[in-house]
Amino acid sequence: MRPLEFGWYLPTHGDTTAYGVASAQVAGSTELCERVVLAAEAAGFEYLLIPVGSTCWEAWISGAFMAARSKSIKPLIAARPGYINPVLMAKMISTFDQMSGGRICINLIAGQNENEVEGEGVRYPKEQRYALMDEEVTILKTLWTARGPVDFQGQFHSLKGAIVRPRIVQQPYPKFYLGGGSRQAWEISAKHSDVHLFWGDTPERIRQNIAEIRTMARAHGREDDLGFGMRLQVICRESEREAWDAAETLVKDAGEKLKQDRQTLYVSSEANRRVQELAREYGDLIMPHLWTGITKVRPGAGICVVGNPEQCATTLQQFIDAGCHSFCLSGYLHDEKAERFGRLIRPILAARNPARMAA
Repeated sequence: MRPLEFGWYLPTHGDTTAYGVASAQVAGSTELCERVVLAAEAAGFEYLLIPVGSTCWEAWISGAFMAARSKSIKPLIAARPGYINPVLMAKMISTFDQMSGGRICINLIAGQNENEVEGEGVRYPKEQRYALMDEEVTILKTLWTARGPVDFQGQFHSLKGAIVRPRIVQQPYPKFYLGGGSRQAWEISAKHSDVHLFWGDTPERIRQNIAEIRTMARAHGREDDLGFGMRLQVICRESEREAWDAAETLVKDAGEKLKQDRQTLYVSSEANRRVQELAREYGDLIMPHLWTGITKVRPGAGICVVGNPEQCATTLQQFIDAGCHSFCLSGYLHDEKAERFGRLIRPILAARNPARMAA
């Protein structure tokens, strides 16, 4: 079985304890980012998800600065198709890998919001972006493993005599992550990813999806190479009542306009469609401690584990038992929630999975 690993989220766009309440907002800043990174590292998180939405700070610069301010955590930074020439991207990643001592992993994102993608000058429709992603990841891997100049002729890129220096530190290359619910996303993960992340669902549905994607990976000879994980929110307190109070405070003052905007922001994302479908089908609770409330105020990964330490750990354990080994988590405020996870939840999971993670 794969070792369990945990990632945390870096809110470069700012933080909050209550959507819709001005006094609860924390502006994005270097100080906020550093507090979150240091708290996540101290709590034992292995990787750090750097977001790429239009309200977020630029991910490569943010990730590089935070790597320089930390010692062990690995920034997970997006390689988005059509944004950066793949030879330059390969050189950026190998340089980052060298300068950080092997501390980078790569997030494959085709783009969830078509307006944002178009606003940033990328004119490929989503289906083509997945084809472009496939080609660009193939180029990255080829450049990092080649022992001489690379020629490449594809649908989107043509290279002749391409060479990348410095060499990559992590062999054969850094880990690739992808979170997506469409068949195209699954196919890219089957062919290229080290970890496919789901955006919340029932453990049984996750188990079924894992089996299907693993079958797809078998066609590429990668059935045993691909791992799986969950992208979830966490609200944990010493008592269940305190946890639900914090959950309710987070969303109760959000206005209707905010809620409507969030419902329509990622309409082209299959993963987001499934999250919204779960909220409609199950209401507030998918399971006793798996809450859909954040989907009202946040697009994307809005499914949240809520409860006391034992309840949160038990809910996460159900996804571990379903076949997940990687958990990309977040929670408000992100520095405080990282500390609580490391102090309250991680020791329980370590005790239950002693051969798969450090205590």
